[in-house]
Amino acid sequence: MTTSESGVHPRFGAALDALGLGEVRGRVRRFPEATRTAAEAAAALGCELSEICKSLVFGADGVPVLVLMDGASRVDVELVRRELGVGKVTRVGADVVRETTGYAIGGVPPFGHLTRTRVLADRSLLDHDVVWAAAGTPYTVFPMEPKALIAHAGGTLVDVRERAA
Repeated sequence: MTTSESGVHPRFGAALDALGLGEVRGRVRRFPEATRTAAEAAAALGCELSEICKSLVFGADGVPVLVLMDGASRVDVELVRRELGVGKVTRVGADVVRETTGYAIGGVPPFGHLTRTRVLADRSLLDHDVVWAAAGTPYTVFPMEPKALIAHAGGTLVDVRERAA
């Protein structure tokens, strides 16, 4: 799939329309350089790293789960494991990310995926009035109020951020 002129990935654009969020298309920012990582996105936008919303896919006893985390933090997989009540949580490969979401790593938005997965959203996202998330490609991001983003993703608010020792 190719992106539209606005930079919105077609699947993500369809998800925006289905959710009644068509106006978000006009807020998508497209960059000539990749915004694949939280650091790249924050640098391109000129915002704090923690204002980036990372969409990370993990395997919970082999079942994909999406974790939304602020860009300055890391996910504590043990906290995710406890939250889900499963035996093991691991990072998944790029192939599983694409099969599950329909997007490549670095461009996974918080919603609009190929398959419905459980979504955990770390409470740290609520520290900001607006966060920026991928819009379906490694070159595009969009802003949204964190509570709305979590609601549209069908996320459960949790504390799964790795704490400094």
